Amino acid sequence: MESRPLDRVRTRCGEVAQQSGHVRIMHHAIQPYAASLPSDQPTRPTMDSSCHLLGGGDATVAFFLTLDAINFGSGYFPHLRKRPGMSGYFTVASSLKDYYEQHGPPSAEELTQFSAENCAGIFDQDLEHPVTRELMRLFATALNDLGAYLLERFEGSFLGLVQAAGGSAERLVELLIEMPYFNDVASYNGLDVPFYKRAQITAADLSLAFDGKGPGRFDDLERLTVFADNLVPHVLRLDGILRYDDSLAADIEAGVLIQSGSPREVEIRACAVHAVECLADVLREAGRSVTAMGLDYLLWNRGQQPAYKARPRHRTRSVFY
Repeated sequence: MESRPLDRVRTRCGEVAQQSGHVRIMHHAIQPYAASLPSDQPTRPTMDSSCHLLGGGDATVAFFLTLDAINFGSGYFPHLRKRPGMSGYFTVASSLKDYYEQHGPPSAEELTQFSAENCAGIFDQDLEHPVTRELMRLFATALNDLGAYLLERFEGSFLGLVQAAGGSAERLVELLIEMPYFNDVASYNGLDVPFYKRAQITAADLSLAFDGKGPGRFDDLERLTVFADNLVPHVLRLDGILRYDDSLAADIEAGVLIQSGSPREVEIRACAVHAVECLADVLREAGRSVTAMGLDYLLWNRGQQPAYKARPRHRTRSVFY
């Protein structure tokens, strides 16, 4: 078995796809779908300066490590009090940016003391609502864990954590998954199936924030897989690459929560990862230079179109996405 963490993601997701009973990859559709994808779209996104703390330096490193420590909650977002015109993610990101600009980056010691009440204040949420109260408690635990990890391993230094990766995105993943809420591994038919969505996206975010330089320089970004959440599978399903069984499709359309770690949820995420790997292989054979990260960006942007937003995607309450 492959020992490198991102090889394990690819291998295990492929094994789940072979066994999957609720989700199928429509392999016959991959080649024409690949040919239909525009070749002129940028595969490297830019950060929105209105929602992210840019400008470089230690504060930017701290911002993205902190943001990605709490970059989850899509299953809670229908209940989140959102800023006008913003999604749940951009509400969280812009609220954190405002906090940083008003108070400066919280130290590792301060993160260990954050409470649900602190988080509710930062993100303007109502603790009287049981769903948002649960999410704020999870945010507080994630931030406590990050602070404790930085103190234990890196003398409280955000930059020290990134520098310890030595310019390797895969090594940064290995470091981050030592924290429980980054250790995104599911159990499926006796298999441990890793996804490491937020650990991987942390490397991608730092690369974008620093334009591939300094703390954002990673020499192996092509090693990253697609970031397995609930939007990329949704796009692939509506585009005919993934097919869900009738029961799963009906539950998603009805807004029924899909349990975190259940066979159906694992299959959705794993089949999306494997389908994108198959898509990337076809595109490379056709002479196109692509990465899974670039395809993630392309599919994520496609998912912002009204036709995709008009249909429900699966909702899972999880600390992993």
